[in-house]
Amino acid sequence: MTSGSDQLAYEKDYEQEGFERIAGVDEAGRGPLAGPVCAAAVILPSGVRIEGVNDSKKLTEKKREKLFDIIREKALAYAIEWGSVEEIERVNILQATMNTMKRAVEGLKVSPDIVLIDGNKAPELSVPHKTIVKGDAVSQSIAAASILAKVSRDRLMLELAKQYPEYQFEKHKGYGTKLHQEMILKYGASDIHRKSFLKKLLSPDEKPHRTRKKIIGDLGEETAAEMLRKKGYTIIERNYRCKAGEIDIIAKNDSLLLIVEVKTRTPKTREQPADAVDKHKEDKLTKAAENYLASHPYELPVRMDIVEVRLNDAADQVVDVHHIENAF
Repeated sequence: MTSGSDQLAYEKDYEQEGFERIAGVDEAGRGPLAGPVCAAAVILPSGVRIEGVNDSKKLTEKKREKLFDIIREKALAYAIEWGSVEEIERVNILQATMNTMKRAVEGLKVSPDIVLIDGNKAPELSVPHKTIVKGDAVSQSIAAASILAKVSRDRLMLELAKQYPEYQFEKHKGYGTKLHQEMILKYGASDIHRKSFLKKLLSPDEKPHRTRKKIIGDLGEETAAEMLRKKGYTIIERNYRCKAGEIDIIAKNDSLLLIVEVKTRTPKTREQPADAVDKHKEDKLTKAAENYLASHPYELPVRMDIVEVRLNDAADQVVDVHHIENAF
């Protein structure tokens, strides 16, 4: 089987062997530090050539977006499936990718006669299939699948960027860029980060400047942020700094803007977490809030809250979270 320079060469060869419905399969998101992996399967009509379809990584975002709609319109069938962060952590990224590819093939409304898969590993399929290394560059079917997977995942990461603005997912889509790593070191890992991918990055031995106090603080702040998200708040700032001081979390919903101080404690800490917010600290937080609102006006009532986070003896697990509303 040869491909030459014709992106339909694989499809033509298999059609000559009697395979009429040829599906291409590819994935997006095996390498990122955060977010799910996505896989797509596509069956295009015989002989149809879509101008510009190529390896999704070689196309501009604007071109991929345009081709995404064209591919879906022309396809005989297509399916887009996801492998969650939980699945990735449970079975490892390779197996999660294989599972997701399999779901994509099984999700096609038209059964394929053969499946062409990008890479050198294939999921367990009940239909004939072939792996093609760098297949997204030599097979139109695989290239089309790569575009559907890439665009779908990028769109999801843009939505997640709104939920987790501190990580700036819109700029790196979860990949391990310098900016993303810096944000992880600053804020810790969120619930959509692949913890198994971060062991070296977050290891105190590898990053001695991340003191035990900083690690404990990061865990507490991320716990508080996640609790607020579950209550329906959007996190709009983390660790806002100005001359007056620092605000741990600024959040809002449709009717309220929250200024939140997070206090994280271990069993060895004698004082109650909220006791650490004395009159001096209250004044600093109030001034910091006034500074923030001067440059970020919101037509919402403002409330000053404290979130207490208590950890276990090892300071690596949360045992209690207490949200104190109107704390000062």
